[in-house]
Amino acid sequence: MRERHLKIVFYVSAFVMLVSLLFISRDAGISGDEEVHYLHSEEVYEYFATFGKDRDALNTPQTHLQYYGQAPDNMATILIHWLGIEDVYGFRHLFSSFIGWLCIMVAAVFAVWLKGYRAGVITLLLFAVSPRFLGHLQNNLKDIPFALAYIAGVFFTLKLTYASFKPRSTISISLLIASIAFSVSIRAGGILLAFYLLFAGVLFYLIEFFDRRQVKWADIQRTFIKLVVFSAAGYLLGLLLWPYALQNPLVNPWESYQVMTDFPTTIRQIFGGQFIWSDFKPWYYLPKYLLITIPLVIFGGLILFAIYGKSIIREKHRLTYVFLIFTSGFPVLWVLLLDSNLYGAWRHFQFIYPGLVILAAVGLNEALVRMKLKWVKRLVLLLFVVALVHPVRFMVKAHPYYYLYYNQLVGGLKGAYGEYESDYYYHSMRSGAEWLGNYLDRNKLKGRVVVGSNFPVKWYLKDHPNLRFDYFQYQFRSDKNWDYAIVGNSYIRPEQLRNGNFPPEGTIHVVKVDDVPVCAVVRRKSKASYFGVEAFWGRDYLQAEERFKEALIHYKKDEHIYYRLGKSLSLQGKDDEAKEAFVRSLNVNPNYEPALKMMGQLAFQEDDMVVARHYFEHLLDVNPKYFSAYVELAKVYDQVQPEKARELLKTCLRLNPRYKPAIRALAETYQESHPEIVDKYWEYLNSME
Repeated sequence: MRERHLKIVFYVSAFVMLVSLLFISRDAGISGDEEVHYLHSEEVYEYFATFGKDRDALNTPQTHLQYYGQAPDNMATILIHWLGIEDVYGFRHLFSSFIGWLCIMVAAVFAVWLKGYRAGVITLLLFAVSPRFLGHLQNNLKDIPFALAYIAGVFFTLKLTYASFKPRSTISISLLIASIAFSVSIRAGGILLAFYLLFAGVLFYLIEFFDRRQVKWADIQRTFIKLVVFSAAGYLLGLLLWPYALQNPLVNPWESYQVMTDFPTTIRQIFGGQFIWSDFKPWYYLPKYLLITIPLVIFGGLILFAIYGKSIIREKHRLTYVFLIFTSGFPVLWVLLLDSNLYGAWRHFQFIYPGLVILAAVGLNEALVRMKLKWVKRLVLLLFVVALVHPVRFMVKAHPYYYLYYNQLVGGLKGAYGEYESDYYYHSMRSGAEWLGNYLDRNKLKGRVVVGSNFPVKWYLKDHPNLRFDYFQYQFRSDKNWDYAIVGNSYIRPEQLRNGNFPPEGTIHVVKVDDVPVCAVVRRKSKASYFGVEAFWGRDYLQAEERFKEALIHYKKDEHIYYRLGKSLSLQGKDDEAKEAFVRSLNVNPNYEPALKMMGQLAFQEDDMVVARHYFEHLLDVNPKYFSAYVELAKVYDQVQPEKARELLKTCLRLNPRYKPAIRALAETYQESHPEIVDKYWEYLNSME
């Protein structure tokens, strides 16, 4: 096909993709972080609307969002206010999808610049079969806009470089500055684009020197003055919608970068069949997630690029390919070296994906152009089409939950279920909430109804004024007073998913993606457990016991109710019955942490140190951040192995330096041998008051 025909195909395909993405955005759910970012953007709006008098946007101790520029969220909220839009999240998803389409277009135009319109068309096609990227494109106003800024910054940096830093038009310069500004306005780490710009200048003059052996120092000086000016302009423009940065444009963005590099929030997630803390993950967490969630057709294109790479890089764009490979791979290597706190698969690394797609598209393009034998070319085309089937089939079946995609290396989503996270961003809660709304309407339930959930669902049910909402953590759902519940399968232990304990008892509707349950709507069978909790906190342990036993008639797979019963029995001195309840709790969930702790404490009270040690060690193996277990296990060791007890307590304090029970326990181990050390620990404790 001739280039002019390919050009028509390219632009028609781009337009069809835009319309499709905007249409798909109507079905998007609210993502896991979206509500807090939207609420913070309202605080930012009030900051500017009051000319800085409203300071709520500068004080966010729980969410840490003062450290984010989050310009796309802020822009969306400004437009929502100016245009009087009522469907807040619908507009945000439309806005996010448009930004995602711009990201795809920049990448496709980048490919056209490198290899012509055939490569551009292939780039569009590869994005169209990229479920994870398209899934986040629907509602992720952090990572997708950052991906746009990043690939645009790389592209316009290279265009400027190939113009020998003397472009005839100011458009490329303006777009480069805008890219740097947009990246900084989202995350402080976006300043990396400014360093890339300077790095490109260094590479350019190194190549000039080795090729021509002649470089004018005056040219170098003029170039780097330009690059510093462009970088500074982009940096300062990027702060305009960021209240925290505006308080001190030099210090505060740097402080934000440091916070983001060592982000204080850690979460537990399923990885490799284990339930791990994000700061305890294995080093290969990010590479493995990339390997098992990117469509294999992309890897096929990258392999072809490697095969033809030597001849490709010798061409006029050799600096481009080196730079593109570097900017796509360096961030991954950097976080591996830093052992950064990562979670949510490669959600925070969406920005490297456009570069990978471009390289894959160039590899596929080269195969089509360079292969002379027709049968070989047809074979490559056939393999290419076959490789598209798996992601396309998934997106058709799983609409609109594309981001749950896993490739054939782990057997798709079915093979990954219970081994890796599925709906960690809570997209499927929308389907559950909408089903419940229709169910309540059909059954004409107009009185006061309480809906519980492990993710906010109020927005989806805003047309039901009779509803009240209560948030709970999944494992503590029986403690709360709700009539119906909507529960996603996020942050649930993998063995609970694999043994069929999800969906929970009382489920009346299941949202499935590719036959995997990701969300459940539950009708309460009995509120006895809730009344039992009320009696427990009122210290009426006999009444609590009776209520929990009543609850277990209806809920035989709820480990927390067994635990509550055991605790009530223990406080009445019925230790044998309490043990039986805790054992039943552990039969449902062998790794249920509160029950493990209670079994260890009961064994310790009975002076059975072997059993006590077993339970506490099991507990720490399950959760190395269960800090009280270090203190309990140290008590077991203290009588016979005081050094082991001290090492345990020191390990606890390395994880949580301000955990007072561990400090006290550590001080007590020195009481007889080193009283002067005890004094130092007590001074440290007093300093915390």
